[in-house]
Amino acid sequence: MLIVMAGLPGAGKSAVAAELGRKLGAPVVSVDPIEAAMWRAGVTRSQPTGLAAYVVAEVVADGVLALDQTVIVDAVNAVEEARQQWRSLAARHGVPVVFVEVVCSDEATHRRRLEGRARQIDGFPEPTWEVVQRRRTEFAPWSHDRLVLDSVQDVPRNVSTVLGRLGAAS
Repeated sequence: MLIVMAGLPGAGKSAVAAELGRKLGAPVVSVDPIEAAMWRAGVTRSQPTGLAAYVVAEVVADGVLALDQTVIVDAVNAVEEARQQWRSLAARHGVPVVFVEVVCSDEATHRRRLEGRARQIDGFPEPTWEVVQRRRTEFAPWSHDRLVLDSVQDVPRNVSTVLGRLGAAS
């Protein structure tokens, strides 16, 4: 199965992805560390490293699916092209794809989490609240089904909700 996390930076998708990965014994392929690794390797930030990181994440997820294992992709997935990339990957492997969008309905909580987080991804600056607000306006409407989680709920509850959906999807 391919599980695709989506949502704005700081909304809580990585926390859900990490705990879900632990519960399922599934690897989590995260786009941000991939992009940071490109920069550390000398690829300039003026290059389309965001797009390239999605392509690398797809190749890694493809390899995991080829082993008949579940994989979780952790990325913003704000545009339809990114979402279609994951649907196509799942179709090539004949596995279900489940999209999980994580939102934070409390703007003050979202901002506090974003400004207080330190993921320690070497070379990857945390986005500012202004960047997140701009990304919000660029977030494309969804054209396909997805599970929406509110990170105001705690991670164990949200993971339990995802596990319930996965049982129905398999």
